[in-house]
Amino acid sequence: FRLALIQLHVSAVKSDNLQRACGLVREASAKGAKVVALPECFNSPYGTQYFKEYAEKIPGESTKKLSEVAKECSIYLVGGRSIPEEDGGKLYNTCTVFGPDGAMLAKHRKVHLFDINIPGKIQFKESETLSAGNSFSVFDTPYCKVGLGICYDIRFAEMAQIYGQKGCQLLIYPGAFNLTTGPAHWELLQRGRAVDNQVYVAAVSPARDEKASYVAWGHSTVVNPWGEVIAKAGAEETVIYTDIDLKKLAEIRQQIPILSQKRCDLYGIEMKN
Repeated sequence: FRLALIQLHVSAVKSDNLQRACGLVREASAKGAKVVALPECFNSPYGTQYFKEYAEKIPGESTKKLSEVAKECSIYLVGGRSIPEEDGGKLYNTCTVFGPDGAMLAKHRKVHLFDINIPGKIQFKESETLSAGNSFSVFDTPYCKVGLGICYDIRFAEMAQIYGQKGCQLLIYPGAFNLTTGPAHWELLQRGRAVDNQVYVAAVSPARDEKASYVAWGHSTVVNPWGEVIAKAGAEETVIYTDIDLKKLAEIRQQIPILSQKRCDLYGIEMKN
């Protein structure tokens, strides 16, 4: 099946972001994409100072648009971090998924909050405004099971392993790495998660905006279970496409059967909730 990643240029105007995103989703569908993913924070600038201003409830304005365009195009639509979600007085970094009938199939709240301090380069603390999610998120398609994470979640190998145990063959991470962590770890982490779990990994970023308060790295990428980069964007707004070959995935797992050769008598990863 064909996967499309939309590397959107995000402005400060929510309505413009939504309109452009939906237009690119339609374009991707017209080119045969069956699963389409938007980047983290596609409808608002990324930054703790913006989260409260742009927050919505679910369902709300943004998710209603995503539901409509998923149904119109008859696709599976991964809505990036569609919105900062407001629920019960708390804010969450939330990714929603809609099916071809417009129904919401999953709602993933970012599990690991991005609190970092690299002296002289970047300091950022999501926990100043956001609360962490407490669950894994998997959705089914006619093609395969898909596991969801958001940005910083990709650094935690155990989470990807749980998704592998649940039968996922594709992991999608909407993310917004920056100009410090992006060149160092963006592709490396994707290749690591793909090889460790023998799955396809797709990470979709906003386009780079040098004038923004937080500058995203871009370079949305798809990696196959052999660890090869099979599609990659530059820094500008674009849509990248790749065909997810589940036969190739099965062949790789047969050739190097790590899943059946794990020493579960000596170690294990378990989901606690």
